[in-house]
Amino acid sequence: MFCKWGPSHPKNRQGLRRRRGDAPAYQDGWVSGEDLGSARAEGSARASWASSAGTAKSMRSNRGRDTKPEIAVRRLLHARGFRFRVDFAPVQGLRRRADIVFTRQKLAVFIDGCFWHGCPDHYSAPGANARFWREKRDANVRRDRQTDALMIDAGWTVLRAWEHEDASAVVSRVASAYLQLTTRPAP
Repeated sequence: MFCKWGPSHPKNRQGLRRRRGDAPAYQDGWVSGEDLGSARAEGSARASWASSAGTAKSMRSNRGRDTKPEIAVRRLLHARGFRFRVDFAPVQGLRRRADIVFTRQKLAVFIDGCFWHGCPDHYSAPGANARFWREKRDANVRRDRQTDALMIDAGWTVLRAWEHEDASAVVSRVASAYLQLTTRPAP
């Protein structure tokens, strides 16, 4: 069953995964994928927030980075000669990541999704689990405002754009802010 070095040796972990929350099947906390699947089937996992399996699948497939609007803006910026960091945490110790970051200019660009960040023009609340989604959206908006304030306090310039905005208009705003930050005198 196990090699001579014991159950925690890497050779013995093939096909094994860490189990969270439940008592481990093996003494060191590793469990086989089949055991993990059966534990979930028995109902040990928490209840889903989604109103249906299709909704859960759809929401899980949403990307956290490299969305189409982000890529469109990045391509145009790159074509204009700008170089930048992607999906980067600009302020050390702050667990927030900007979509596009110009580190020398201290410029952070966020491209917010209309649904997740409550766009005033395009957000429409789901009918199922309305309370959950309202609280989720409100928490996201509060976190966005807090992120802006913390980054400004740390000396950063923050630009936010909605996913529905024209990419060339966003690039114009970014380029304008970049040039202002590049040409201003050092303190």
